Amino acid sequence: MTGTPEQVDYQQLAAEIMERCEVLGRISADPDHLVRVHLTAEHKIAANQVEEWMKRAGLQTWTDAAGNVCGRNEFGRGSAPALLLGSHIDTVPDAGKYDGPLGVLLAIAVAELINNSGSGLDVPLELVAFSDEEGTRFGNGLSGSYALAGAFEPAWWDYTDADGITFRQAAIDYGLDPDKVNEAARRADELVGYLEAHIEQGPLLEDADLALGVVSSIATGTRHTVTITGQAGHAGGTPYDRRHDALVGASELVVGIEQICSTGGTIGTVGRLQVYPGGVNVIPGRVEFSLDLRAETSPQREAALAEIEAAAAEIAGHRGLGWEIEQFYTSHETACAPWLQGAIAAGIRATGQSEAPMIWSRAGHDGMAIDKITDIAMLFIRCAGGISHAPQESVTVEDVALALEAYEEAVRRSAAAAVAR
Repeated sequence: MTGTPEQVDYQQLAAEIMERCEVLGRISADPDHLVRVHLTAEHKIAANQVEEWMKRAGLQTWTDAAGNVCGRNEFGRGSAPALLLGSHIDTVPDAGKYDGPLGVLLAIAVAELINNSGSGLDVPLELVAFSDEEGTRFGNGLSGSYALAGAFEPAWWDYTDADGITFRQAAIDYGLDPDKVNEAARRADELVGYLEAHIEQGPLLEDADLALGVVSSIATGTRHTVTITGQAGHAGGTPYDRRHDALVGASELVVGIEQICSTGGTIGTVGRLQVYPGGVNVIPGRVEFSLDLRAETSPQREAALAEIEAAAAEIAGHRGLGWEIEQFYTSHETACAPWLQGAIAAGIRATGQSEAPMIWSRAGHDGMAIDKITDIAMLFIRCAGGISHAPQESVTVEDVALALEAYEEAVRRSAAAAVAR
């Protein structure tokens, strides 16, 4: 990737970015489905490829103690605090090619454009390809970015994957030293801010016929295990008026969750449901299902949970069932910094897009962790149908070209603004 600001062919560079997405999309544990999870052989192959592209962009590179691939160009500024760009390279099972990797590759392209322009930046530029945003393998999402933010939880080392391998053992097998993970931590005085480009993972930009948007905040979210307890019994021998069918009660509650959340601005999803004892001729005695709640603010989410709990109590009462909702994960809303939002909005307008709409992110992102040590902001890119976490995930080369142009301008403006602050 070459060119000066006067002669940059963003379309051509976008085509190269798309081809790089294809290259990463072929690095998978499954030849038929994209699966690339934390600390696997596929992860290492992808990390090595990303590091090579960072080097071509003029960056000094290293892999930190959490497995994040990092790069830095000081532009003669020495050890001054840097502007950090990043996203992740791990995937969910049967993933699309753009969730995470597109943001990493856009950051690399921006770094190369600035390096080749000869003008540099007013602050050093750093890049990071986070090792584990999705949490697919060990269930602890954002572990790479939490490590960089100095908030890695030692208890995570005991988490196991589906094969019983601990996080600690996987790190050792990968070539990392778990006892040195704190060396990945960055201090607040080492950074001036963090920017990330990411597909929207929703349909709002497409519905508005716009390519790019500015993230206002990242959603607050909680995850729960819901247990409905009834009485197992013979499918043929138990009359309806004596049944305490946990599955029927759970089903009623799942429908109630949809009704509560669809009218209240909170997003509620039941993604997994297990029925016990599971016989075709046995009335279900117990049901467990997952509940994922997301909202723009914590009060909205908490209000929805209170309604769901009231619905569970009502359903259990008239069906003679027990119920419990246990929370096992929480993340608080993360507001993006206005001064960085302004830089991204200016970058969007520089492409000729007259509007720079504000969108709150319904999905979680690495910025939620990085916000612990520096200001953050995000650029959203339109994706077809709003589809993500699926092979149908799709972006156009034209939108990627606009994103690259906007991102470069946002980086330049952010660097200048950081010096002026």
